[in-house]
Amino acid sequence: MNTQTIAIACEADTEALGQRLAATLPVGRVVSLVGPLGAGKTRLVQAIVRALGAHDEVTSPTFVLVNEYTTGRVPVYHFDAYRLKDDDEFLELGADEYFTVGGAAGPGLCLVEWGDRVTHLLPPQRITMRIELGAGEARTITIAGLELA
Repeated sequence: MNTQTIAIACEADTEALGQRLAATLPVGRVVSLVGPLGAGKTRLVQAIVRALGAHDEVTSPTFVLVNEYTTGRVPVYHFDAYRLKDDDEFLELGADEYFTVGGAAGPGLCLVEWGDRVTHLLPPQRITMRIELGAGEARTITIAGLELA
């Protein structure tokens, strides 16, 4: 699997990465976002959604479990698996409908925070972004399954 590591020093770097990802992520792909609390998973989603031209307010779907951002050039379906009790709860969200390009949700990008908690339920062709904390705003992001432009 193709893997690359990106150093993030500040918020501007996160915005720039969001722009690169928005230009590179294939429609219909599922992205698993992995990292500890406060790593910047939601912040990265915000950068991607903004770079896709959406005007939606991007918030963590921790309590609603899935948010849909549809005002940009590609819809983004933003999942959060942190508070799920079990696999059935994730499946009850209709995840398979979102993960299927021709599914009821339509073609878009699926971004799953805490994707490591439901890895076995995600498509095998997923992209995984592992975010590690550094000092201050610094982060290291390892991306597997995607060649960035």
